[in-house]
Amino acid sequence: MRFSSATSSDGVREQLFTLGEIPGVLWTPEAAVGTRPLILMGHGGGQHKKAPDILALAHPLVATYGFAVVAVDVPGHGDRPTDETYDRIATENQARVAAGAELAPLLADFQALVARRTVPEWQTVLDALQRLDHVGAGPVGYWGVSLGCGLGVPFVAAEPRVRAAVLGLGGALASAEPAGHITVPVRFLLQWDDERVSRDQGLALFDALASADKTLHANPGKHGEVPAHELESTLQFFARHLG
Repeated sequence: MRFSSATSSDGVREQLFTLGEIPGVLWTPEAAVGTRPLILMGHGGGQHKKAPDILALAHPLVATYGFAVVAVDVPGHGDRPTDETYDRIATENQARVAAGAELAPLLADFQALVARRTVPEWQTVLDALQRLDHVGAGPVGYWGVSLGCGLGVPFVAAEPRVRAAVLGLGGALASAEPAGHITVPVRFLLQWDDERVSRDQGLALFDALASADKTLHANPGKHGEVPAHELESTLQFFARHLG
């Protein structure tokens, strides 16, 4: 792991890094020493490791609760090079939708393809970060909606270090099978008028989660209109289960 820069603001230290070909960012309390909970955040489709919704959660998790937070660019996003295979599939999918094909199964197949690469990458990132003195091998949480949910469900299912997760804006077509292997506490976000993931598919994914401790948070609005009050509830969820 190679750190390329470090800045501090309002008690939060931000370190950009690369791990092999994976670019990422780590946020920790300024002058942090010792082990602390670590939250891995998965960004949405077409976004990157410092997207606004990532920053909106990362800073209070660090400044208020003393957690460490990490986000990395998914293949084909952010500072990652263009992936010809993913670009070709995305272009083909756009043409199929324009011709009348249903979007949901195309997204599901694409997310499953990306997850096969992303899950081991994220596990490698956890390995490296938990060797750092100011992060350590503490409890791990996961947050990811939309694409971050499609990649996050198989990640949480495969990674025993994760002890709590916030997921949502995803559907069962992409994630029902691995969801059946998730038993940690889950907070699931669903937008009632989601134009990208049908309500039935979102509810089916929630039902597929094997967690005994799971809560559904349904709000009116479209895919990108998760209300601001869910931010504070998410912070409290991680504080309760990891802090």
